[in-house]
Amino acid sequence: MTSGDGKDHDLDAQAAEYVLGTLPSEQRQALARRLQHEPALRAAVDAWERRLQPLQELTPAQLPSDYLWQRIERSLDGLSPAAAIATPSRWWQRATPWRWTTAAGLAASLFMAVVLWREAPAPVPTYLVVLVAPQDQAPGWVVQASSPRSAQLIPLGMAEVPAGKTLQFWTKADGWSGPVSLGLIKPGERVEVPLETLPPLEDNQLFELTLEGPSGSPTGKPSGPIQFIGRAVKVL
Repeated sequence: MTSGDGKDHDLDAQAAEYVLGTLPSEQRQALARRLQHEPALRAAVDAWERRLQPLQELTPAQLPSDYLWQRIERSLDGLSPAAAIATPSRWWQRATPWRWTTAAGLAASLFMAVVLWREAPAPVPTYLVVLVAPQDQAPGWVVQASSPRSAQLIPLGMAEVPAGKTLQFWTKADGWSGPVSLGLIKPGERVEVPLETLPPLEDNQLFELTLEGPSGSPTGKPSGPIQFIGRAVKVL
């Protein structure tokens, strides 16, 4: 890998974290200032906004409750002008139902509101994974896990699978000896994946879909090319 390729990768990773809202506040503000005079970074942010646009279609519009409006008002009262400017907000502002979340500056809460919005009296840890194609970083699937017992694998489109091949779903957390199969997946099918036999989900846990034979990997480990890959982000 050349040094130029490394710089491009770092720039793309920073843009992805900025759009997803996973950067710490100080880093987000610093990157927002860089957008004004770094065209390459601006282009990378624009590209990630376009890639994640389909996620808005996963859930119908929801109005925030009175309790959530109070949280929004408290958050706005506590925002400095610089923090308000630095909050990533452009691609989801195009969809009116979620502008209330952007205004609050709650980046992680915003992403959950777009993709998994739900209100519960006792929140449980919720993880989100956007699985992208390694070639062009186009999002193809979303993994949503708000229960320790199962996760949902949600297609964003219809993946093309050659005849005689199938998609196999895998996951691996840090410290595991190797990936664990979560089953064979049909293109375009929404699947409830059981997690009862696995350790609790972790932040940054790897998920991927590989192209295998019709009966899956013959070795019990990924043997075919990776079609989609991503890491878990804790959003609640």
